[in-house]
Amino acid sequence: MRKKTQPITLQENARILVVKLATIGDLLLATPALRALRETYPHATIDLLVTPSSAGLLDGWSVIDHVIVLDKYLFDYGFQILKNPRDLLRLRPLWQKLRAGHYDAVLLPHHLTLPFGRLKHQLLMRATGAKWRVGLDNGHGWFLNVRVKDNGFGAIHEADYNLAVARAVGATTNAKRLTVPLTETEYAQAWQLVYGDEASAIVQHPIIAMHAGSGGYSTARRWAPEKFAQLADILFHDVGGQLLLMGGPEEVELNQRIIRMIGQGQYQGRDGSIRAGRSLCGQRCGTDAPGNGHGHTNRCYFRLIELESMGALRS
Repeated sequence: MRKKTQPITLQENARILVVKLATIGDLLLATPALRALRETYPHATIDLLVTPSSAGLLDGWSVIDHVIVLDKYLFDYGFQILKNPRDLLRLRPLWQKLRAGHYDAVLLPHHLTLPFGRLKHQLLMRATGAKWRVGLDNGHGWFLNVRVKDNGFGAIHEADYNLAVARAVGATTNAKRLTVPLTETEYAQAWQLVYGDEASAIVQHPIIAMHAGSGGYSTARRWAPEKFAQLADILFHDVGGQLLLMGGPEEVELNQRIIRMIGQGQYQGRDGSIRAGRSLCGQRCGTDAPGNGHGHTNRCYFRLIELESMGALRS
């Protein structure tokens, strides 16, 4: 089949699979592109292939019809397969599901960086049997038949790379905001995380959320804990209030280090879902709380919010 660099147009009821085998942050950056597909093809079937760690992020979002999960971390490196070849048997149900999807197009908004990763993506795309294999091409996308120029990390924003892949099948949107669909239950969970059993007027305001961690692949890009502690001191000195240190189980020790560096706080640990954590940012809380930092006590109040990758509040 002839390779294309110009956009194609799919039929109205096309069956589309988007492959985003990434963590929560990278999947979040793909939400404008997913919205573009739904707005352009409202009658299409749009499925999403993701990792277990991000599978619950977009639950309930009307843009997506089905979420398919692949634990790619079992197959990140060739030696893993050589060491445990029987793990390949776990791919059989996925292969059957992909073939049964009868997809017209499969979209791959991924940089083709590592050789083994390119092999995995090629096999996944061919497993679908889709007519159109669409993705970013940095010179290694020979298995794609609709190619989007990849100028490398940082050339444009990752969300724009994702949108470029969507445009390759004629999909566009004016709403480029990032989206996490939230339910009333998750808003209630967020309220409980912030206020607990206290009345909203009693909790110190403003409420400042801070996430000091990072994904496992980017620890070298983390800001130093001392810097977060200094920032917390400055914010508390200027405006007072309450600091919410957010993160997953792997960030608990990091957050505790930050609190010890500040040296004037107390903390309470609470557990919540990543989506409830996102709803914290949308809470309109504290507008009726007294004061804006004036007359506050000389002790800052902290809560450690431990976020699961997904799921409801743990009992």
